[in-house]
Amino acid sequence: MDRIKSVFLIPNLTKKKAYETSVSVIRRLSRLGIQVLMDCSLNRQYSFEDDIFFGDSDRMMNFCDMVLTIGGDGTLIHASRKAALLGKPVLGINTGRLGFVAELEPDELDMLSRLADGDYSIEKRMMLKVIHRGKELYAMNDAVISRGSLSRLIDIDVSLAEDRGYICHYRADGLILSTPTGSSAYSLAAGGPVVEPTMKCIVMTPVCSHSLFARPVVFSHRSQLALSVACDDNTKVYLTLDGVKTMIISRSDVIYVTSSQIETKLIKLKDKTFYKVLNDKFTEKGRQV
Repeated sequence: MDRIKSVFLIPNLTKKKAYETSVSVIRRLSRLGIQVLMDCSLNRQYSFEDDIFFGDSDRMMNFCDMVLTIGGDGTLIHASRKAALLGKPVLGINTGRLGFVAELEPDELDMLSRLADGDYSIEKRMMLKVIHRGKELYAMNDAVISRGSLSRLIDIDVSLAEDRGYICHYRADGLILSTPTGSSAYSLAAGGPVVEPTMKCIVMTPVCSHSLFARPVVFSHRSQLALSVACDDNTKVYLTLDGVKTMIISRSDVIYVTSSQIETKLIKLKDKTFYKVLNDKFTEKGRQV
């Protein structure tokens, strides 16, 4: 792979040890001859570091060779949407809790030297394209339709778009449409299957469905799903992408979900398999509870 010459660093300073880890990362990258770019809003926190170039976030991401996040998986997923649109690969350093998507832990920073040597690989991950009221939106993990906290159950009809046929109906608290990457997140907690993240498919998992026979369904990545919600006038229904971007859904809305041609590129520095990471992370989480 090409040698990395510049990194746009995104630290989530609300996470414990994120600041200390970011300072260590900056110093290591500088010694490796890799330029560190950061958003100008962080200038005061890192003003003692002479090797950092601060500027507008969009400009920095356009200019960099890669994006490096320090925080939890949410920090990485949030950054990956914009990075994917620009074709930039992303590397995550975990200072959160589970850190399932992040590649490195704070005690593994020595591996950053591989970036300078070009000794890394890139793993492509499928993303979702969600069309709501004519606007195209993207998600790395999932798109979730859910009811408000004080609302009743909602009715969700699922069909193939362009009149290709009705699929099913759920009366439930909500519905999760996830990528293979997102299959180990909210979808898994709701009873969905674990899917190897390099596959291409869409996993549909109902949330607390009021039915004896409601089961998750796995669709081809070529499928385009059309979702419509039926509810009373007092019920609030939301569409949430990757747990962050939330929009209110009205009864007249039809939400279209399919795979995106845009992919997330994750930088890999280790030889661990997905199943090894899965076992290590969830076993470690279990010991901490």
